[in-house]
Amino acid sequence: MIDMSSKVAIVTGGASGMGQITARRLAKQGAKVAIFDVNEQALQDTAAESDNITAYRCDISDLRDVETRVATVASELGPIELLVHAAALMPGHQLIDHTHEDMERLFRINYFGTTYMVRSVLPAMIERGEGRIIVFGSIAGIALVPKMGAYCATKAAVNAYIEVLQNEIRNTGVRVHLVCPPAVNTPLVDQTISTDTPGSIIEAKKSGRLGDPEKMIDAIEKGVRKDKDIIYPKEAKLLYLWRALLPKLWWKVVMNFEK
Repeated sequence: MIDMSSKVAIVTGGASGMGQITARRLAKQGAKVAIFDVNEQALQDTAAESDNITAYRCDISDLRDVETRVATVASELGPIELLVHAAALMPGHQLIDHTHEDMERLFRINYFGTTYMVRSVLPAMIERGEGRIIVFGSIAGIALVPKMGAYCATKAAVNAYIEVLQNEIRNTGVRVHLVCPPAVNTPLVDQTISTDTPGSIIEAKKSGRLGDPEKMIDAIEKGVRKDKDIIYPKEAKLLYLWRALLPKLWWKVVMNFEK
């Protein structure tokens, strides 16, 4: 990704999926990695893999918890040079069936969790004139699908928030990258499949077409090295163009999976 040897990184969602892969790679590179998650057993198991990984239970939907944990990391490990924000929820429900309470919780985790994490590290980075933030938005915020309306809305909000932020702070010395991956074969997708998932994701899982998480991180690291503002790994750029240029065809295809 970038040279992080002996520097401090926070990785949210660091106990599973692409967050865990990122944490392992950073630790191997010599970074001091703080992983945030709510799964305590997975946190401890991941931290046990390397002396360079420290586990912190953190509920990113709770602003006070986020601010407390970030302050603890800075105190115990040092100034935070990198935030990789990968934590999210991805349930599948038709909008008519998705309760207000569950949708509000989804926004607290996916959208406000993003703003809480970013704003907890950004002021110190700007004060030092250096630092890097990598946020996982999603192509789902652009290439919309049925049964994931609330999730798509949260990721559209994340995508917009980060793109505006990039341009507002461009001259501060802090770099912000937005990552918009397609569906990836991680526990996040399994979470969707355990609910009322879109037929297109079920088919992708059955046929082995879900993205490989290790290759996805390879593509993201390449995008960061090229200093891209927005990174569309693997087929994500194709999905972006398809939805933008041929929206009627897009909806015809994704709705056909629901028959």
